[in-house]
Amino acid sequence: MLVIGIAGGSGCGKTTVVKAITQRLGNKKVVVIPQDCYYKDSSDLTDEEKRVHNFDHPDAIEWSLLCSQLKDLKEGKSVDQPIYSFISCSRSKTETTRVEPADVIIVEGILIFTCPELREQLDIKIFVDADDDDRLMRVIERDITERGKDVHWVIERYSRNVKPMYLQFIEPSKRYADIIIPQGGHNKVAVDVIAATIEKSLSR
Repeated sequence: MLVIGIAGGSGCGKTTVVKAITQRLGNKKVVVIPQDCYYKDSSDLTDEEKRVHNFDHPDAIEWSLLCSQLKDLKEGKSVDQPIYSFISCSRSKTETTRVEPADVIIVEGILIFTCPELREQLDIKIFVDADDDDRLMRVIERDITERGKDVHWVIERYSRNVKPMYLQFIEPSKRYADIIIPQGGHNKVAVDVIAATIEKSLSR
């Protein structure tokens, strides 16, 4: 079993890298653990409070649950992963996703390298780097099409939380990475090298 962490700022192309690696591994059993599933429930907040809530700060994540469930998966146990909605800012109280152990576990999220306990559980740490303007454009497109936000809300949030938290927490966490992928998620050469490294590690 191999546990891979993939971090980087919002809109850098982490999901693209995850998909590319998963496709390259083909017959290997891969499971993805998104940090986004472990946001603390914020359904008790008013709409205005949700608008200003900082979802890009490490305190927004329930790290103890993420680390515990990853530990269980590494020990061959199944886990019930939370389901979180970015539209309602709430975690489902009635449903979870059953996740089974796999040959490769990919933990993906903007803040995963900020948690020491989680870093210790990762065999390979990858940071996806991308130009700030490219990331902003992807964040605008994603939040409007997938999360039902308007462009003013996205830009306001980016200026208030996303960019400051990237500079304070995410960008500095790059120093923990074993591999840094420049040019975002479309760096095919880097993805090919990483996939080959993973295949080699699994064949030992």
